[in-house]
Amino acid sequence: MKIIATNIGEPREIRYKNKNVTTGIFKFPVDFPVFLDVEKVKNDAICDTKWHGGILQAVYGYSAKHYDFWKPKFPDLDWQFGIFGENLTIEDLDETKIHVGDTFKVGEAILEATLQRNPCHKLGVRFDNMKIVKQFWNTTFCGVYFKVIQTGYVKVGDEFELLQTNPVNPTIADLYHKEKLEKGITNEN
Repeated sequence: MKIIATNIGEPREIRYKNKNVTTGIFKFPVDFPVFLDVEKVKNDAICDTKWHGGILQAVYGYSAKHYDFWKPKFPDLDWQFGIFGENLTIEDLDETKIHVGDTFKVGEAILEATLQRNPCHKLGVRFDNMKIVKQFWNTTFCGVYFKVIQTGYVKVGDEFELLQTNPVNPTIADLYHKEKLEKGITNEN
């Protein structure tokens, strides 16, 4: 697997339900290496530190292959990598095969898979369509949060290499499915 895009964003104020909200979901590809630090990607906006950033959610990765699934559902969007708020767009990231604790070497950094990404209204704002939130829940295409074990620079074209797998642990998709059940989200909701 390779890094297809490195994406960062600046804080942006949006209007949602008659309130001003600041978000960092508007990420766009950059043509320079990004530094994966202990609690976030350097120079990337993290506006809601309860749900993003921090040691267990320092880097968000999303699969470039998932874009093929989503593009026909939202054909009028200006599709660019980073639209899901991911820092790293990775060639073929499969949440059903990545286990909590799996470690990866990418560029100068070493990452450990920690959590799934749960969608919220900000994804709907980014897509200018709230339907994406329910549709996102109804897939296993949640993306992966990573802990940074070794900090370092990552650039487009770097290999995303599995160093160690932990098959006794749940997969990221398992965590996502469990979260969906706990929240009472069904395909009919």
